[in-house]
Amino acid sequence: MTLLVVGLSHRSAPVSLLERAALPPDVAGKLLRDLVDGTALAGALLATCNRIEIYAEVDRYHPGVDGLTALLARHSGVAEEELQPYLYAHYEDQAVRHLMEVACGLDSMVVGEGQILGQIKGALALAQDEHTAGRLLNELFQQALRVGKRAHSETGIDHAGQSLVTFGLQQLAAGAEVADWAAGRRALVIGAGSMSSLAAATLARAGVAELVIANRTLERAERLAAGLAADGVKARAVPINAISVAAELAVADLVVSCTGARGLVLSAPTVAHALRERERPLDLLDLAMPRDIDAATHQLDAARLVDIESLAAASADAPMAADVDAVRAIVAEEVAAFSAARRAAYITPTVVALREMASDVVAAELTRLHGRLPDLDDKQRAEITRTVRRVVDKLLHAPTVRVKELAGEPGGDHYATALRQLFDLDPRAAVAVRNPEQERS
Repeated sequence: MTLLVVGLSHRSAPVSLLERAALPPDVAGKLLRDLVDGTALAGALLATCNRIEIYAEVDRYHPGVDGLTALLARHSGVAEEELQPYLYAHYEDQAVRHLMEVACGLDSMVVGEGQILGQIKGALALAQDEHTAGRLLNELFQQALRVGKRAHSETGIDHAGQSLVTFGLQQLAAGAEVADWAAGRRALVIGAGSMSSLAAATLARAGVAELVIANRTLERAERLAAGLAADGVKARAVPINAISVAAELAVADLVVSCTGARGLVLSAPTVAHALRERERPLDLLDLAMPRDIDAATHQLDAARLVDIESLAAASADAPMAADVDAVRAIVAEEVAAFSAARRAAYITPTVVALREMASDVVAAELTRLHGRLPDLDDKQRAEITRTVRRVVDKLLHAPTVRVKELAGEPGGDHYATALRQLFDLDPRAAVAVRNPEQERS
């Protein structure tokens, strides 16, 4: 069984392609169900504003890559031949390393950002809800979450890392402190999901004069506004519709948008109309994928738009933190430990099956011996039984201990195959030890 990840991100693909390939929430579950119905035994999907990755357990590497690529193309609506030049594939230890680096923020647009941990947790929860995660992927994602937390607690990666929200606001602030730039301004936040909530909280801490939350589901916007108001922030909620959005654009100083909409939330003509109703410029931050705000807004003189595409360009010039090397060392250590544990876990059922076979042989031979020597008393029978078992245990001790040690090394999984062949073990016996629940069903 091969652990495989196939995906594309801001590092491998243009933002325009990422935008088209973005998967809405209601498609993610369907993709996972189709994945385990055809291509893989288990799978998980990590989809964020700047990456789409499918993690899977597959029988073979090349057919697995082909299957995951076809699945991504089918559900995203982007043709395979258009996706393929931008896709990357990692397998086994490389797949483990990749997810751990992602969890630590090393592969993020903003190096060290911590939001990815919540997104990985969400990806695992979705796979668990759809019953597609499987034991290996459960362990891998949970370990990646632990590694990400370890990196943030043991290194200074947080000094380099920041949220995409903060990074975007810094681009709009153009060198000024975000708190100084945002203080006293009126802000419109479109959306009420996790990213929009983070944006609202960040702006509240920066001291904006007023926060307006616009969302298609008004109740969610009202809950977010109520939470901010409880902390002493002037906040209110409005529905997303042409009238309310136009009214808020006319008076806002800053707009942050991050919804799950498949189409534009703000068109360039809408923004242009709002600009005609006011006498000052408008700053806009679009964190959605696909985009919420029409890219043509860049051409409007009185509007300044920062979106995922411009953030990707800005992040390429961002300095790397000195602690990145320390995080990479943590990842290398954790990858080695995870892979060694996985190889050891793979061989343990075979060792257990070998000992059970030896125990069965001993029991059968003792039964035969007692039948041939019926005059033995209980004390003699017990001594013979102990002696035979000691001999078998001593014969098996060194090879089973050594094979467990060797299993922790690269290629160690081959020793399980060697044991099964040397001792003519029934492969189903090892499987039964590895999957006792399946054996009972």
